[in-house]
Amino acid sequence: MEYVGIHTQQRRNNTRSTILLILFPCLVLLLVFLFCFILAVFANDGQSEGIGQFVMEMFTGAAPIAMGVVVIWFLIAYFTNTRIISRATHSRPLERKENKRIYNMVENLCMSQGMPMPKINVIDDPSLNAFASGINDKSYTVTLTTGIMNTLNDQELEGVIAHELSHIRNRDVRLMIVSIVFVGIFAMVAQMSLRMAVHSPRSRNNKGGGAAIVLLLAALLAGLGYFFSTMMRFAISRKREYMADAGAAEMTRNPQALANALRKICGNPAVANLGRDDVAQLFIEHPKMGANGKKSGSLFATHPPIESRIRILEQF
Repeated sequence: MEYVGIHTQQRRNNTRSTILLILFPCLVLLLVFLFCFILAVFANDGQSEGIGQFVMEMFTGAAPIAMGVVVIWFLIAYFTNTRIISRATHSRPLERKENKRIYNMVENLCMSQGMPMPKINVIDDPSLNAFASGINDKSYTVTLTTGIMNTLNDQELEGVIAHELSHIRNRDVRLMIVSIVFVGIFAMVAQMSLRMAVHSPRSRNNKGGGAAIVLLLAALLAGLGYFFSTMMRFAISRKREYMADAGAAEMTRNPQALANALRKICGNPAVANLGRDDVAQLFIEHPKMGANGKKSGSLFATHPPIESRIRILEQF
């Protein structure tokens, strides 16, 4: 794997965040336009006369509303993501007096890299997993399960913590939060439209049938947006794990320790009561991928195969 410096990786992730911020509104506007076009065709019984003007009138009226909703949703989700993630994972703050071992590890690693000390959270769960989250120095957090803290030795646990700190240092967590928020918008619209269509009046009159068709159309287009925005996220998600592994190896100067930790993690990564797949993608190993990362090599995987990550670490 080609080595990429930390500053280069940070610059790339900042660029990708900017591209996402630009592409997402474009995708939203494109889908709104398609919705208006199909709706106009449906309303005009397939006749093309005057349809262009009708489409543009609908689009100019709907586009500002759609973008306003998106902006409001994005701002709410962006600034409340820490609370949402904490509730989804059932994590809580870890007090220094509760586990000085963890605090000393995080502090020593941060001091060696000149990084601000992130918050430390814990999930009371026997599984072996960890993740980093946050959007700035005030909200950056490293979360560990009690299982991983009690099972790994000091060197292995230091490698895992260094991996999560590398995500923070590389600005990976900010990039992932942005992509998760964007994908969540499409998922919400698709689910709401589909449910409204299913529960809409099934009468034979045109009004009831037309409303159901419009809602199904909205659900279909939102689902299309969900698919493409998810693909954009997956395109940048897998490589970030390799880069964080490399950053951890550089930070600890002990790549074998992280490789050993990953071997133990892949046997039991599943965190109980974790129902949100978007949050699960933040973990060092996707809890739903199964042991040995057998499902991680697919096009829709958020993580690369764990055997591949171990093999690369052993080559350092």
